Amino acid sequence: MDYVQEPVLSVRNLNKQYGGGCLNCRGAKADRLIKNFCPVCGTVYACRDVSFQVYAGEILGVVGESGSGKSTLMECLYFDQEVDGGEALISSYKNGEANLFAESSQQKRYIRNHMMGKVYQNAALSLKMDFSALGNIAEKLIAAGSRHVGRMETRGRELLEHVNIPSYRMKERPKNFSGGMQQRVQIAKALSNNPPLLLLDEVTTGLDLSVQASVLDLIKTIQRELGISVVIVSHDLSVIKMLADRTFVMLDGQMIEHGLTDQILEDPQHPFTQQLVQSLL
Repeated sequence: MDYVQEPVLSVRNLNKQYGGGCLNCRGAKADRLIKNFCPVCGTVYACRDVSFQVYAGEILGVVGESGSGKSTLMECLYFDQEVDGGEALISSYKNGEANLFAESSQQKRYIRNHMMGKVYQNAALSLKMDFSALGNIAEKLIAAGSRHVGRMETRGRELLEHVNIPSYRMKERPKNFSGGMQQRVQIAKALSNNPPLLLLDEVTTGLDLSVQASVLDLIKTIQRELGISVVIVSHDLSVIKMLADRTFVMLDGQMIEHGLTDQILEDPQHPFTQQLVQSLL
């Protein structure tokens, strides 16, 4: 796949820690940590100088074990958490020159509502379970400034059809849906404002294998049809293998290896990546 040179998203030196740090761990003292944890003050360094780019029409995979920092990374990108350092630029926002992390809370809401969509592992973090499926999509559209009820309903129905939610269930509440259907409603909601960037955080975890396959197939189809850029996080390398063009591997809050997905799978360099690939075989 050929990518234009201008990245849709650029992230540089993203840092996120839980705790204030101490003389033992502050600064460039990573060798004093146990994994990414300071044994003296208890600070956890969840993301440490994470940098990457996402190009137009690309699926970037982020893989790592539980606690590696990959979900924290996604929370920071979608402003669910404040970062402790670093910058993120989106090419379609202020000519790609404004650090998203430094913007006001009002501007962050604008970016979330117009330029990003996110699908969570736990659908309850994204969906209002007592609203209808259509109502959930309308909520995202209203947040982005839509006011025309008829147009919102038409858009909602189009999206829900696109993710294979039958029309007779569109006014039903997601709390009555299966896990796979809830994920599909989340995907429809995330796509409602045609964002250039879609963030997917462990979207198949906890789903049956057959349901996992249908959700992944749906993501691949939608991404190909719409040409949007996707960042997908998973601890499961088989998910990344199926979807991602490029992949980076996280361990203890750091990026330890990155490259084309085929390259990572065929010739892993880091011992941890070698273990991951071995578990897939």
